[in-house]
Amino acid sequence: MSDQPWTVRRVLEWTSGFFSRKGVDSPRLSAELLLAHVLELPRIRLYTDYDRELPAATLERFRELVRRAGEHEPIAYLTGRAQFFSLDLAVTPDVLIPRPDTETLVENAIQFARHTVGMESPRVLDLCTGSGCIAIAVASGLKSATVVATDISQAALAVAACNAQKAGVNGRITFLCGDLFDALPDARPFDLVLANPPYIATEKIAGLDRNVRDFEPRMALDGGADGLTVIRRIVSAAPRYLSPGGRLYVEVAFDQGEAARAMASAEASLADVRILKDNAGHDRVLTAQRRP
Repeated sequence: MSDQPWTVRRVLEWTSGFFSRKGVDSPRLSAELLLAHVLELPRIRLYTDYDRELPAATLERFRELVRRAGEHEPIAYLTGRAQFFSLDLAVTPDVLIPRPDTETLVENAIQFARHTVGMESPRVLDLCTGSGCIAIAVASGLKSATVVATDISQAALAVAACNAQKAGVNGRITFLCGDLFDALPDARPFDLVLANPPYIATEKIAGLDRNVRDFEPRMALDGGADGLTVIRRIVSAAPRYLSPGGRLYVEVAFDQGEAARAMASAEASLADVRILKDNAGHDRVLTAQRRP
């Protein structure tokens, strides 16, 4: 067996088995993503090039990535790419890797703006923008929207700006560095305030999967003692930055729905407080409307 050539097929089969033994998520998909990255090919091409033999230099590059993936370094960081809302985004260890769950927030925000009279050209604020995935997806889905995106990390904003340029929406997104609303130069209201803030309780960080705990930025994960510290700040301040009838959307953990609902319901300026579920049926997004 050792004398057989290392074809695409053989490499994928071996790597999938290795990843399975190491407990890497989605072993086959992970193997395909890494190999497509090394070969600089669309993943679908792997299936048409099954019998292609890989040269030694390519195998060496691939082995190094496989080794790192086996130590639970995220595939997205190894390839430098992540998919979100049909967007191909650059990601680095300076930003949280976009998750499919966050698409629930984007989908609902876009639909609200599209079906609300007077919101044909919405002004949107995206807090804790990270890779810019929410801001860019909303700007892509709402062609007349203007977006302000803030983050406390200048390194994250650099990634987001590159992503916005690649998506062709950089002319409609302004990136500002600062702590939540403090980054804003004035108090002009927004029609939509969106956020995927850190919401994991500090004591739960140690119990996260290694690929999250050891590699993703702590500041994008740690939500304080109960996980709600940043969410409280957003919910408390949001009414001052929302236009009448404007709407707030904040991602929360699957077990924070009721606490987040109670928090927003206590704000006199907010109405129609709801918790939206993701595709798996879990509580995922707090939403509330600024009273007219």
